[in-house]
Amino acid sequence: MKAFKKTIFAAAFVTALGLAGCSSGGGNPGSAVPTGTTIDRFGTVTKTTGPQGEQPTPISEVKLTEAQKVTIKNGKHKAAILWHELSGWTKALQAGIEDEFSELGVDIVAKTDAKFDAATQANQIETTLALAPDVILGQAVDPTTAAAAYKPAADRGVKLVFADQAPDSYKYGAQYQAVITDDLFQIGERAAKAMGEAIGGRGEVAVVYYDAQFHVTNFRDAAFLSTLAKDYPDIKIVAKQGFSDPNKAEEIANALLTTHPDLGGIYTSWAVPAQGVLSALKSAGNTKTKVVTVDLDDTIATDLASSGNVAAIVADKAYDYGKAMAISAALAILGEPAPEFGTADSVTVTKDTIAEGYKAWHQNVPEAAQKELK
Repeated sequence: MKAFKKTIFAAAFVTALGLAGCSSGGGNPGSAVPTGTTIDRFGTVTKTTGPQGEQPTPISEVKLTEAQKVTIKNGKHKAAILWHELSGWTKALQAGIEDEFSELGVDIVAKTDAKFDAATQANQIETTLALAPDVILGQAVDPTTAAAAYKPAADRGVKLVFADQAPDSYKYGAQYQAVITDDLFQIGERAAKAMGEAIGGRGEVAVVYYDAQFHVTNFRDAAFLSTLAKDYPDIKIVAKQGFSDPNKAEEIANALLTTHPDLGGIYTSWAVPAQGVLSALKSAGNTKTKVVTVDLDDTIATDLASSGNVAAIVADKAYDYGKAMAISAALAILGEPAPEFGTADSVTVTKDTIAEGYKAWHQNVPEAAQKELK
């Protein structure tokens, strides 16, 4: 989940299809708040499923036998790691992948950063194929255009293991061998519970969400809404405001604060838009509206450590996620089934548990946050 130093899911907005109209609700949640948004399309959700209804496999169940480990070690296999973007989150995933491959004796022949550019990623795939990897791991810049980009690899029989989502139209076991993502419902549920606790179980909340059909963000946002409705009947969603560019979140938040000056909390799909929301709150001198978001970010974590507006961050266990990707790659090389939709756990990061959150990424708490904690 992604750590969005610039933004993981900005990968999707670069070429996102099917953007819904961005609109915010008025003060009457029963009639003015939009109900046909991207995040409402799931209805009420109670557990994680994949974009095609795939059922989750916890990554704790993704394992190699000792005999399989020996076979992989003796095979002199090669892997490539092709990211859509390098960020704190992808670096945490990569650390898990690299450590697991080191134990298995798998040689990493390429590590690339497409910088959110689909054409660049397509070129990187072609270049990497010259190195004859047995498996390619990473995340596609855009699930739609990625089908053509990865086709040369799939046609050559290279195993493909994706973070979050496979290319559109790809079939499990044919063009790709595994997808690892997060327990999406768990993330949304944790975020809702954190919001409920932060504002005392009652008040007005706005949702600033990613307004494109990208399953990972959409589903966990839907889980946030479902949990809030079920567990906190005295919390009212008074506005849902979509964005396609997370860097516009400050403008959105300024408008929300004007329309809804009594907001108890604002939820954002991930940390980059949360930065914009936080900036708007600081500019307005607002110290009471609480922010809950997803994925570690140093700016957001520092405000959390200082007892500012940020009440909680929900972060996945990215290092374990990366290790599961590597194990899935090994299973694929062996011709054994790897998870169609593997899911990693998450943690709720509060001021008291910042160290736990960064530990899940095998990273140090940022110095600025450490100073606020002293």
